Amino acid sequence: MERVATPRHYLMVRPTYFDVVYSINPWMNPEKPTSTRLAIAQWEWLRDLFADLGHEVDLLPPRPGLPDMVFAANGATVMNGRVLVARFRDSQRAAESDAYLEWFPAHGYTDVRQARWVNEGEGDYLAAGSVILAGTGFRSTPRAHRETEEYFGVPVIGLTLVDPRFYHLDTALAVLADDTVMYHPEAFSAESRERLAELYPDAVLATAADAAAFGLNAVSDGRHVVLPQAATGLIGKLREHGFEPIGADMSELLKAGGSVKCCTLELHGTVPAARPDR
Repeated sequence: MERVATPRHYLMVRPTYFDVVYSINPWMNPEKPTSTRLAIAQWEWLRDLFADLGHEVDLLPPRPGLPDMVFAANGATVMNGRVLVARFRDSQRAAESDAYLEWFPAHGYTDVRQARWVNEGEGDYLAAGSVILAGTGFRSTPRAHRETEEYFGVPVIGLTLVDPRFYHLDTALAVLADDTVMYHPEAFSAESRERLAELYPDAVLATAADAAAFGLNAVSDGRHVVLPQAATGLIGKLREHGFEPIGADMSELLKAGGSVKCCTLELHGTVPAARPDR
C-alpha cells in the first residue's frame, strides 16, 4: 500500500526555559542534570524537519517560569477552527493555559475556550479520522471526554491508561493515518485493549522496549512518521506497513517525559471566518 503525505499545520514552543525542576511524571528527576542548549538544538532540528517535509509551523512564544511549555501538544485540542484550551492537573503547568487563550484569538480563531475539567490537550486527545481517541487514568478525566465530544461534535472513544510511565495517550498510542494506529497494548486496561483490537485489527503493535524508548510519541503526516530513533523495532515495523520512519534524537526533552509528539500541537482544519452570531 502506497502511503500519501498530506501537508499539516503545527504549533510549537521553543524550549528557551527548558529545565527539570519538579517531578510530575515518572520520567522527571530534578537531581539529574539537564542542558537547555541541547534541548533547543534537538527541538530546532524537529522544527526544521517539519518545514522540510512541507508542513506549516507556527510558534507560540515561551514564557519564563514554565519549563514544560515546550510540550505544546498538551496546551489545547484544535479541530475545524474550534479550540479547547487545556486545564492542567498539576499547578506547575496551570499558567501555560493563559498563553494559549491569548494566542489563538490573536491569530484569527473566534471559537476558543478553556476546558472545564482536567483536560491536557492533544496529550490525551488524538484525532483519528471521524473520531477522537481520548486517554484517561492519569491526567484528563472522563468528564472531560464528554465535554470534548459536546464541544467538537465528534465521537470521543475513551481509553484507560494503566501504566504511570505512559501517563498521556500520546505516550502509548500514535495515529498514523485516519484508519491506522500504533500502540503498546500493555499500557491500556483490558477493556481498552479489546476496544483497540476491534477498531484497529491491523494496528502496528509496540514492544515494551520501544514503548519505553517513547517510540509511540510520534508524529505522522500519513507517510512520514517522525519518532525517537531508539525505537528500532517500531522503525522496522513502520517500513513493513509502507510508512517512511524518520528517527529523531529527543533525548534531552525525554528527561521531562516528552518527545516528538509532545512538542507538536496539530491545528486540524482551517481558521474559521467570524460568524455573525459570535
